[in-house]
Amino acid sequence: MKKDVDDYLQEGIYGAKEINPSERKIFLGTIRERVVFVLTKGEVMKAKGINELEEKMIENPEARILLNGNITFRFFKPYRQIASKHNTLYTTVNNRDAKSDYGLVLTFDHAVDYSDEDIVLQETPVVEAPKKEKTSFWSKLFGSND
Repeated sequence: MKKDVDDYLQEGIYGAKEINPSERKIFLGTIRERVVFVLTKGEVMKAKGINELEEKMIENPEARILLNGNITFRFFKPYRQIASKHNTLYTTVNNRDAKSDYGLVLTFDHAVDYSDEDIVLQETPVVEAPKKEKTSFWSKLFGSND
């Protein structure tokens, strides 16, 4: 397709056209079809998903890691150590305009076939302790009516 003067002017004023710009803001500069594994900001700050990330890195040695630059760098230490151990490239993405819930994205440069269930951290369900019935102040004071 041939570019005309208007295309060059538009590109000069607004920048190069991007495919799926909203999706790129969410996934730290890449698009969903390239993503292998993600961790939210909270999971990164609590150092969760380290073993799962390492498994995905072993399965996909050509993948690279994108780190959210809006998170303090010290939270990424265990993830950077694993990346160095497996010779995986990692990049910090600083986009103050983009509001992403993801703190870490493992991605390829090309499309891969991973479902949404495969890319998120599968947490083990937390078993809640049985709740005790609360007794009222008057029951404690005067005894129960049972």
